[in-house]
Amino acid sequence: MIADLGDSTSLDWDTGAVRSVQRADLVVEEAALQEMWTPAHLERLARTYWRFLSRVTLGLIHVSYADDERSVVLFARPLKLLTFQAPEYEVDPTRGLVRWRIARGLLVSRRGRNGRGHLQIEVRRSPGGDPEHARLHVEVEVANFYPSIASRLSRRLYNVTQSRIHVIVTHAFLRSLARLDLAESRVGRFNEP
Repeated sequence: MIADLGDSTSLDWDTGAVRSVQRADLVVEEAALQEMWTPAHLERLARTYWRFLSRVTLGLIHVSYADDERSVVLFARPLKLLTFQAPEYEVDPTRGLVRWRIARGLLVSRRGRNGRGHLQIEVRRSPGGDPEHARLHVEVEVANFYPSIASRLSRRLYNVTQSRIHVIVTHAFLRSLARLDLAESRVGRFNEP
């Protein structure tokens, strides 16, 4: 069950940096969560985000994988909207995080390149309303992002297009997590031998 869907998006008018956080709470069975609270499942959650992006855009946007980067591509490889450095993972008993640092792309202004900004998914667990359930707080954050639309055209245009689309797609992704249908990882960094 998904609860408390929220959004917070802000723009630093002095620097042009955007911070956007979409969040939701997910109530799951404690036994299922015990099985899933592993680095491999965090990697699968990350892959689920990219799979969702591809599905919601009917395959027009997809992710291209390389050893040291991930690129969000429109149609074909030369049209890299966003390129991220390889993901970073953090996992402990109550928190899991995957972060992709923004490297470059058509949607990124020159100021926001080379790892200055990031996209991350963070999951924090806490007890649920009863002993058989747990609550997961999931946040998808884009921080220190410098959109090229805002710097080249206008901030207002960015707000009504790219920013609005990002929020809608991310909220839909968070709602989709209620199915707990996690995609298999393409890279398999944490797969057991």
